[in-house]
Amino acid sequence: MTDTVRIVLADDQAMVRAGLVLILRAEPGFEVVAQCEDGRQLVRDVTEAQPDVALTDIRMPGMDGVEATRRIRALPSGPPVLALTTFDDDDVLWPVLTAGAAGFVLKDSPAESLVAAIRAVAAGGAWLDPRVLPRVLSRAREQPAPEPALQRLLQELTAREQEVLRLVCQGASNAEIALALGMGERTVKSHVSAILAKLGARDRAAAIVTAFQAGFPASPGR
Repeated sequence: MTDTVRIVLADDQAMVRAGLVLILRAEPGFEVVAQCEDGRQLVRDVTEAQPDVALTDIRMPGMDGVEATRRIRALPSGPPVLALTTFDDDDVLWPVLTAGAAGFVLKDSPAESLVAAIRAVAAGGAWLDPRVLPRVLSRAREQPAPEPALQRLLQELTAREQEVLRLVCQGASNAEIALALGMGERTVKSHVSAILAKLGARDRAAAIVTAFQAGFPASPGR
């Protein structure tokens, strides 16, 4: 990734797209290279423009954001996807994570949160809005029985790595994990890297999906 974060965005509402473009173009180091109104066009634009981040609404006519995310992440050099959502979109947030999204940000978030979310996923991290994360995790617990193969992957984690993963599943940042576990942020980063490698996960969001598909508890005693 270059110093400039190149973004392709999709939303079926023209006014929303215009507002997003105004916010992003005002941010130093951001460049909106394409904007579109549905998932099918988003996949095409991502393929052609090769952006650093794809920012997409979830509910769109034709191809929605979930399917677009799945197709983008299947591309050889598909960028991380950040999903835009409203507060009451619980039923699609878990599917968009399992489709490969690096996270989600609420549409009513302040501009600073959107900017921070894009920078986080562009750098290989995740952004899971804390206002809806508990509801997403609750939805995750309703999924089918844990997969044995994934459970075996979790058994490869050390006790410390499991503590870190539990906090990652709660949406904690590296700084928050460091404070909670009494370790430096560099150590946290090392643990997170080891967790991703052992789980075969591309990013933190993928690690969360794997953890819950394996029946991993998000908090002690659950």
